[in-house]
Amino acid sequence: MEFQVIYSSRNGHTQKVAESIASELGVAAEDVSEAELDPDAVIFLGSGCYGKKPSKKIIGFIEENELEDRDVALFGTSGGGDGHEVKEMEAVLLGKGANILGEFHCKGQILLINRGRPNEEDLEAARNFAKNMISET
Repeated sequence: MEFQVIYSSRNGHTQKVAESIASELGVAAEDVSEAELDPDAVIFLGSGCYGKKPSKKIIGFIEENELEDRDVALFGTSGGGDGHEVKEMEAVLLGKGANILGEFHCKGQILLINRGRPNEEDLEAARNFAKNMISET
């Protein structure tokens, strides 16, 4: 089974989560600006949360690619840690006919709030999420 981890991160928080997931899967995390969709891989897509929405880059990537019947796992970081960015990505992907395998979200630092997040505990949870998604495929 092949895996691809693609993320959008303005401040590096989602990148940390992407890299933790990618290390568990034995692949490199790819910035959405440079990623080309692997036609055979299970896709992990992640974004930070900006005004309760995922980045425009990740939404553009979803809209520009053929994702019907593709298996996708979602992850995100946000100041509140409530996953609004993940839910919006999920809605767009479902509209394109993708299969959502699972979701992960955690807190990310925003200004002085949630300092040090995602922390090692969050990154371990992200690695466990990746392990669980492997068993789903």
